[in-house]
Parts: sequence; structure tokens; C-alpha cells
Amino acid sequence: MTLPPNLPQPVPARPLLTRGAFYFDGDSPIARPVSLEVDEGAGALIIRFLQHEGLEVQWPLEEVRQVEDVAGTQEAVLRWTADPLARLQLGDLGLLAAFPKLKKSAPPKGRRRLALWACAAVAAVALQIGVLVPLLADRLATYIPAEGERALGEATFAQIREALAGSGLEQLATCENPEGVAALNQMVARLSVDIDSAQPIEVFVLDHPMINAFALPGGYVVFFRGLIEAAEGPDEVAAVMAHEFGHVISRDPTRHAMRSAGSIGILGLLFGDFAGGAAVLFLTEKLISAQYSQGAETGADRFAYGMLEDANVSPASLGDMFERMREKHGDSDGVTSHFVSHPTLAKRIDASRKAAREDAQYEPILSEEEWQAFKAICAD
Repeated sequence: MTLPPNLPQPVPARPLLTRGAFYFDGDSPIARPVSLEVDEGAGALIIRFLQHEGLEVQWPLEEVRQVEDVAGTQEAVLRWTADPLARLQLGDLGLLAAFPKLKKSAPPKGRRRLALWACAAVAAVALQIGVLVPLLADRLATYIPAEGERALGEATFAQIREALAGSGLEQLATCENPEGVAALNQMVARLSVDIDSAQPIEVFVLDHPMINAFALPGGYVVFFRGLIEAAEGPDEVAAVMAHEFGHVISRDPTRHAMRSAGSIGILGLLFGDFAGGAAVLFLTEKLISAQYSQGAETGADRFAYGMLEDANVSPASLGDMFERMREKHGDSDGVTSHFVSHPTLAKRIDASRKAAREDAQYEPILSEEEWQAFKAICAD
């Protein structure tokens, strides 16, 4: 029966020459002679087995690829991208014109599934580093005994000194000029008269030009010579010191160290560095430039305001230090990079000035002579 001319006519299967066409199923080395037809309507190659009447295999034409290496013979070997083992051997290279994508690389099998697994793996790592590690670190930090926290701070301080020394087994020197140390101790004593800490707080000055200060687990507070030289007066240094004391009292450095160590451990398992050399350097950098959460920074600021008021030092000194450093170095360098977090630096400067009483008669925390001695704490 012939269909009306306005309806699409069926496309008949087009037979191909079958001389020298053999099919290998991949399970055995037997070459099975086959006949080939192209069903252009279905877009398929029909492979019929000559020795098994009624048995046939269909390969989509666009999924047929040519196997490149055939040992220099005058034959072509084809494969179907969905069957990793089966091969079709052709003795007539002219038949290759029937297949439109012989040379195109086949998409990897299960690419979508592979992409989903990759996304799931990335999400799992992000969940561990962003949620589980911080949560676990916050819980574990409350159970670390004072002796363990002190040992952690001592070991970390030694690593930082070695990393900043930059060569050999030497450590960056701490500044110990007697007159300067005496002035430092006087500043600490005036600030921490009524401080309630689980362990004693020790303040060290490292002979390094970096404009920074930070706290470590176990009551360690570290200043760099560069910050002292950048300050215009002792009250500004005292304000930064009070801020770091606030972090110590809240045990922020311990939580931060555990979070960083946990994240580094996960990344080390993923990317190597089981020896831990890069991990130590990364943890050192993380602790030096620690930027705590909004709540931790706000809490340390408020603690500093109260401590400065108790010592009869203006809380506005903290804002003065921030503002001058921002004007000189911008928001991303020096001490400001350590303290920049939400709330913004501008808001924190404004908050420190609002914390100062207008009618207060504040006194410098050190005399001019003591301040000059403190500035020379790294002198030989």
C-alpha cells in the first residue's frame, strides 16, 4: 500500500557491502561474519549475524566511533560507545562514510553521575570545614585543661618564631631590653589589676617590623616591634593589648587554633602533606592573621573598653590606633588586616569613641620617659 503523497514516506533500510565484515563480542576471540544495513529513519546500523538467522545487533549511527590503532592494516575497526568490548571489523573503508561521528571523542560513561558525585564530595568537604569542624572545635575547647592549652600556646609560639626567623633552626628573637621590659610590665599590671583569667597572661614583643599583635592559646599575647613603632603613644598600644586580653579571656585563640588545625587536617588528607610541614606554616599564618567572628571581635572590643576605663585610659585610644593605621596602610595591610571584620572598621572606631566618657580625666598609661623606654624594648 502506498501512502498519500502529503504524508512522510518511510525510509527503507539501505544495505551495505558485507564482504569482510566481522563482529567480535569481546567475550571470545571468534570473528563472526555479519551483514550490515543502515536504517536512516531510525538512525541505526543493523548488524545481522550470517551464521545465526534472526540474531541482530543495532548500533546508533551517531554513537559509532573508529578505533585508531589497527596495526597498519587496510581495515577499519569500529566500536559502539555504549559497549566497551564489542568491535566491528570492516574490510571496505568506503563504508565509513555512513557514520557521521567516527572521529569524535566519546563522552565518558556515567559523566552525569560522576559530576553528581564530585559535587557531593565538594559539598561534604565544605560542610565539614565550614560547619562540623567549627562546631566540634567550640565544644572541645571547653574541655581542654589549662595545662594542655598552655602547652599548645607554647608550641605554637615556638613555631611562629621559627617560621618568622626564615632560616635554619633559629627563632625570631624576643625583645628583652631591661628598661623596656619594666615599662611593659607596668602597662600589663595597670591593665590587668582585676583580670579574671584561668591562667596567667604573658606578653611578648618580637623583633619584627610587622605592624601586628595577636593572642595564642594558653595566655600568650604577642606584639611585633613594628606596631609599637607605629603607635603615637602608649595608650594606643595599651588599647590593642586590652583587646587581645579580651580574646584570651574568651579563649578565642584556642577555638581558632582547633578550627584551623581541623580544617588543615581534612585538606591534608585530600591533597597530601602527611608530614605536616605545609600545615605548620599554614597554621602559623592563620594564627598570626586570625580574624575572629563578629561576636568574638565585638566581645573583645567591649572587654577592652571596660579594661581601659578601669585603668583610667581612654577607650577612644583603640579607635585612634585603628584610624591612623587605616589612613597610613589602608584596610588590608598591617594591624588593620588583623582587626578588620564585621562590624566594619569604621563602626568599631566610632564605637570606641562613644565608649569614652566626655567628662573623664584620663591619664596616660605610661609617662613619657617610660614610653621612650618601652619603644626601645628591642634595642641591644
